[in-house]
Amino acid sequence: MPDDTPKKSFPWHLGVYDAHCHPTDTMSSISQIPKMKTRVLTVMATRAQDQDLIASVADSYAIKSTNQDDWQREQCIVPCFGWHPWFSHQMHIGEEEGQDQRTLTGDAKIQHYKSILKSGSDPLTDADRHAFSSLPDPTSFHGFLAQTRANLEKYPHALVGEIGLDRVFRIPEAWIPELEAQRDDQLTPGGREGRKLSPYKVDLKHQRKIFKMQLQLAAEMGRAVSIHGVRAQGGVFDTLKELYKGHERKVLSRREKKINAENKSKIETQTPQCAKKDEQQPKPYPPRICLHSYSGDSANFNQYLNPAIPVEIFASFSTAINLGDAMGNETPKAFENMIKSVPDRMLLVESDLHTAGDPMDERLENMVRRICKIKGWGLEEGVKQLGGNWKRFVFGV
Repeated sequence: MPDDTPKKSFPWHLGVYDAHCHPTDTMSSISQIPKMKTRVLTVMATRAQDQDLIASVADSYAIKSTNQDDWQREQCIVPCFGWHPWFSHQMHIGEEEGQDQRTLTGDAKIQHYKSILKSGSDPLTDADRHAFSSLPDPTSFHGFLAQTRANLEKYPHALVGEIGLDRVFRIPEAWIPELEAQRDDQLTPGGREGRKLSPYKVDLKHQRKIFKMQLQLAAEMGRAVSIHGVRAQGGVFDTLKELYKGHERKVLSRREKKINAENKSKIETQTPQCAKKDEQQPKPYPPRICLHSYSGDSANFNQYLNPAIPVEIFASFSTAINLGDAMGNETPKAFENMIKSVPDRMLLVESDLHTAGDPMDERLENMVRRICKIKGWGLEEGVKQLGGNWKRFVFGV
């Protein structure tokens, strides 16, 4: 029987890995990362204010090798670069790459926001115009992609994230002077930070363009992707499917598998070199994705279990999102069913926290213990399984 009670010593020495977190939102906590029990944090970018922060932290703490034996203690993060759907309105997209690198101001800015923000009011009202004027000046998404490509080239183990789709979020209202004076200056600017939400949502078509272009960049660079999807699981799946269409794996029958195994050596010796080179060419879809803090149900997740999908799929879970930050011993039945429906090889754990240190360790341990109990794993078995999954997600090995 697995030892999964909280009294059982937790095997941190085997390596625990946070698949998705945001410590650069609280830069004062960064110095805690090398002191944590968690071995490596997969650190996400979301918006303009944190792209350079991710790079600066990577300069000090990024892992340098796929071989864990080569890691020094201060090598304890995997940097990730991406543009989150919550900030997709701040980007404008021209028809062709490099066509429009402007920052939009004045009427061009108002027209941009009018075209992508949905609030139920049409035509444009004075209140809309005032609200749009208070939003950031939209910048070129093609310019951002060029910056991201440069970051991925500089950091060869970096991933793309956090990117995705969200049908629920609304844009926060602009800061008013009395509230801005009270904001916590320890937090990286750009987040909600308690501001009221406006009625405006970003049109899903605009979100999807930005999402797809980042998936294509990940495909070009051969990098894994961390994906945000809220009430948009169908849209996430359809966008991914659009990229891999025509590249599906052939699903072999038992008889075909037997014949294939018997002829494997013959096929390998007869495969032309040009064909082998072609297999190494970049595909139009990313090699691996993680559905971060996956919030769909098990029936919805089944679409990712199709063996014809050429993308390797992972799903990560956090107490912060999947359990409403509940750290008690009770685990909801729906969550148990979800974990049971995810194949062992696809499971990852995450904190999704915005501050590094003990709270991250505590939440990761809590989630690992829950998963081990649900799966019937011993703690050491579970930590090894989850650690191996993380390495395969990040490195593809």
